[in-house]
Amino acid sequence: MTLDTLIAFATFCFVSSITPGPNNLMLMASGANFGIQRTIPHWLGIGIGFTAMIVLVGVGLMQVFDAFPVAYMILKILSVAYLLYLAWKIANAAPPGDADATGTPMTFLQACAFQWVNPKAWAMALTAVSVYTPTQDVAAILLTALIFGVINLPACSTWMFIGQQMRRFLTNPARLRAFNIAMATLLVASLYPMLISG
Repeated sequence: MTLDTLIAFATFCFVSSITPGPNNLMLMASGANFGIQRTIPHWLGIGIGFTAMIVLVGVGLMQVFDAFPVAYMILKILSVAYLLYLAWKIANAAPPGDADATGTPMTFLQACAFQWVNPKAWAMALTAVSVYTPTQDVAAILLTALIFGVINLPACSTWMFIGQQMRRFLTNPARLRAFNIAMATLLVASLYPMLISG
């Protein structure tokens, strides 16, 4: 990877990682509802799960989608359905008094698995592999995944900290309910680019 390509790729990694999307909106909601400590497994699951996704996409999934386009369409439908379900869960999250007793943040493994139905993660991984990976050998794919992972984790953590800071203003059940509904609405809105892409 040349220096120019590396700079362009690092910029792509940062911008795509820090802008709103399903992962970041869910991290912000989790930070607000559960605090940073309970959100860390979710955050690490995103970073590690997404990095592994880039490796697997680079190694072979792109060829599967090229050979069987219907597989990509099925994944897209499942992604939309799952994100709508998550939006419903966020909108109906427990109020502050009940959150510690009944609420549960996303676990590490759930966050890893979520990357496979996250349309923004798919777009990021496919772009990283198809545009910024100079060759399709394993070493180049691993380097691409490593660079993305190193940039993605701190960028995503910003949203967790924003949510934590908002927590002090969301002690009122009505404000928390409004916040959760807004986050759920934004999560559904984040599907728009994927749906218009065909």
